[in-house]
Amino acid sequence: MTAGETSRGLLELTRPVNVIAASALTFIGAFVAGGVTAESLAVAAAVGATGLAVGAGNAINDYFDRDIDRINQPDRAIPRGAVSPRGALAFSIVLFLGAVALALTLPALAIAIAAINLVALVAYTEVFKGLPGVGNALVAYLVGSTFLFGAAAVGNVASAIVLFLLAAVATLTREIIKDVEDLEGDREEGLNTLPIAIGERRALVVATALLVLAVLASPIPYALRYFGLAYLLVVVPADAIMLYAAYESFENPTAGQSHLKYGMFFAALAFIVGRAALAAPTIG
Repeated sequence: MTAGETSRGLLELTRPVNVIAASALTFIGAFVAGGVTAESLAVAAAVGATGLAVGAGNAINDYFDRDIDRINQPDRAIPRGAVSPRGALAFSIVLFLGAVALALTLPALAIAIAAINLVALVAYTEVFKGLPGVGNALVAYLVGSTFLFGAAAVGNVASAIVLFLLAAVATLTREIIKDVEDLEGDREEGLNTLPIAIGERRALVVATALLVLAVLASPIPYALRYFGLAYLLVVVPADAIMLYAAYESFENPTAGQSHLKYGMFFAALAFIVGRAALAAPTIG
C-alpha cells in the first residue's frame, strides 16, 4: 500500500460525512441554545471535540468489526488492506486524545457529557452492539446528545432537550433498520441484534412505531411556543420524508435507512429555522 492509499484509508475510517454531520448537530445545539455569537470559542471547541470523537469512535468500531466487515463491508479500509488493524487502533487513540483536550476547555456539564460519550463510543462494539435493542439505544443517545453537548458548551442545555429526544428516537428507528440490512453478517458473527432476536418484520414494526411517536411529538416545540410557524413549516415535510423512509424499509432497508437520515437532517434544519426566526428583527 502507498502512503496515499493509507491516508485515504485513515480518512475513510473516520466516516467524514458522519463527522461533518455530528459536528453540525453540535453547532445546531449551541445555535438553538442561542449562544453561538456570545460563546464562539466554546462552540468551536465543542464542534471540534465532537468531530474528533466521532472519527475516533468510527475508527475503533471498524477495528473491532473487522471480521464482520469482511462479510458485510469488504471494501472498507481494514478488510481491503488499506489500513492495518493496529494502525486503525492507534489512529483512533490519537483522535480520542484530541477530543479530550478540546472538551476539557468547556463547562463542567459539557465535560460530563463528553466523558460519558467517550466511554460509550469505546464500549459500544465490544459490550453493547450485540444486545437486542441496547446497542441501538446507545447509538440513538449518542446522536441526540450532540445537541445537548453543543447547548451545554454555551451553558443553556434545557433549550435542547426536546431536540435531543426527537433526534434520539429517530436515530433508534434508523439503527434498527440498519440491523435488518446487516442481518447476514451479524448472524454469521453470532450477534443477537433485535431483528435476529424477534424477526425482521417485527423489528421493522417496532422501528416504525417509534418513528410515529417521534413524528407525533415533533410539533411540541411549536405547541409550547419555543418556536413559531417557521419551525412547523419545515418540520412537517421532514416528518413526511421520515415516515416514507420507514414504509420503504419494509421492501428495501438500505434505501429506507438512507432516506431516513435525510429526513433527520431536514428535521434538524427545522430547529435552525425556528431559532433563526426568533432571532430575526421584526419590522414596525
